[in-house]
Amino acid sequence: MNFEHKVVWIIGASSGIGAGLAKALALHRAHLIITSRDYTALKSLEELVENRTRCTILPADMTDNAGLPQVVERAISIHGHIDIVIHSAGVGQRSAAVDTQLAVYHQLMAVNFFGPLTLTQYLLPHFKRQGHGHVVAISSMSGLMGFPLRSGYAASKHALKGYFETLQVEHTLDNFYVTIVSPGRIKTGLSLSALTGDGAPYDKMDKGQLNGIPVNECVVRILKAISHKKKHVIIAKSEHLLYLLRILIPSAYYRIARRRGLQADN
Repeated sequence: MNFEHKVVWIIGASSGIGAGLAKALALHRAHLIITSRDYTALKSLEELVENRTRCTILPADMTDNAGLPQVVERAISIHGHIDIVIHSAGVGQRSAAVDTQLAVYHQLMAVNFFGPLTLTQYLLPHFKRQGHGHVVAISSMSGLMGFPLRSGYAASKHALKGYFETLQVEHTLDNFYVTIVSPGRIKTGLSLSALTGDGAPYDKMDKGQLNGIPVNECVVRILKAISHKKKHVIIAKSEHLLYLLRILIPSAYYRIARRRGLQADN
């Protein structure tokens, strides 16, 4: 796919994979709409890419379900249409299920699942009218298998994959594509803002994130998957092997996942 002059709306563009995608797509001369709650971070990103392409800031809170229809309307009105939407907003978790308050589960589901679902539901009529569209959902390897200290995160990412995979199967829209991305550990600050059992931020860069795949490498593979209109792409190292083990030797997966999950981030 040639991204030049394509209107790409990136949700969760203020940091991590979302910010990396914005920088890369600016080099491809895509017209960017960047969204997150962090206006200051969005402004810095806009200043970084504005000499390469058109970039519009659209702040929004993905947990504000009542306000999301207006956010979609504003996004469409900027250029009159949207070609690609990338759901990259997300919040992590670092707490055992037994120690996690219900409010934390609600927050994880609101950001990681209901936000992308709601925006996509409001965008589908637009894609139908214009006769094309592409939705990219940044899920996780935790959306393919359970892992210790990620019960709510894994649940939200399983739900995300379930919704978008079903959309792939059932939709009848012309020239409409859905790409699901399942990254393993990527070298981002996800663990810093991850929620602990009482909702406080974990505020530590755990070993898994620190030694993760570089963001730039992840971004290149995501853009390649979008270009080839892939339905699903896994971007991971040892997590991919663990996933294969889950399929081939489930008993070994349960044993290894438990041991590694409870030790790796300490």
